Amino acid sequence: MSEQRPTLAVIAAEAGVSQATVSKVINGRSDVAPSTRERIESLLRSHNYLRPGRQGRARRSGLVDLIIGGLDSAWAVEILRGVEAECAQRSVGTVVSLVPPGEATPSSWAALPVLHHSDGVILVTASVTQAQRAQVEQAGVALVVIDPIDLPGNGVPSIGATNWAGGLAATEHLLQLGHRRIAAIGGRREMLCSQARIDGYRAALERAGIEVDPDLIRFGDFQHEGGFRCAQELLALPEPPTAVFAGSDQQAMGVYEAARQGGLSIPQDLSVVGFDDLPMCEWLSPPLTTVRQPLEEMGRLAARALFQLLDGQPLVSPRMELSTELNVRLSTAPPRL
Repeated sequence: MSEQRPTLAVIAAEAGVSQATVSKVINGRSDVAPSTRERIESLLRSHNYLRPGRQGRARRSGLVDLIIGGLDSAWAVEILRGVEAECAQRSVGTVVSLVPPGEATPSSWAALPVLHHSDGVILVTASVTQAQRAQVEQAGVALVVIDPIDLPGNGVPSIGATNWAGGLAATEHLLQLGHRRIAAIGGRREMLCSQARIDGYRAALERAGIEVDPDLIRFGDFQHEGGFRCAQELLALPEPPTAVFAGSDQQAMGVYEAARQGGLSIPQDLSVVGFDDLPMCEWLSPPLTTVRQPLEEMGRLAARALFQLLDGQPLVSPRMELSTELNVRLSTAPPRL
């Protein structure tokens, strides 16, 4: 969408007004002379800024839709917190639309109120088809994706974290402690962030000259249950791991429970590293060593990118990644001799 829209500077120059005046028209402000407003709206339409069937939509609704698979995790709440905070700074409302877990996108976008009432959509952990992109574009709604399942393509902006670097840092930490039999539990196989974290894990082992053992790699669902199930399988191996890199903090909590039921102590018998750095990590027993991804900041950046699209401003890059950082606590220690 951004490729077909001019910047505010271009429209302002042709209209002979300031960029601030163009922005006022787009935002539906009343303090613009009628003749000036008409001239600017005409230019917006001629430059395809207003989509067919959407003429007159220059006045924004002041709403942004956040479409997410559920709010039953601290991960989702942190994302929402960031989006809502950024929107609040602009006096824009946030409408949360929930889709069933496991369904990245609704079956029919045409039925979503967002295509009729909201200015933009922020999708979380979603896969966007070409048909859905076309529907959103025709409706004149800006679109940004957080942690897409696959590359959204067509210049659709996406926000993520340096997942590969996070997986690398987590595994290197365990290697430095002396662990050599390190397991990894990813999220769903098809998710880009999950693949990147596992790839980082593989790279760390290869750099240390340790052969990657496929038996030590499992894929869950980023939830407690998946971590618990995968950890049970790993701990039942003839030669179980001495450490586990869990691809999410929730999965790490599942590993904790599997270790407890197996009579193992953390970190004496099993070291555990998570990913996310959710607020409750420091309150676990023991506090969890984990890779911090700035979830609230990701939500803020997604909203910021959305507003840039709405203002006709070019983005630095369609794919933006925020840095991760290893936060060492008490769930990791050298292996028993």
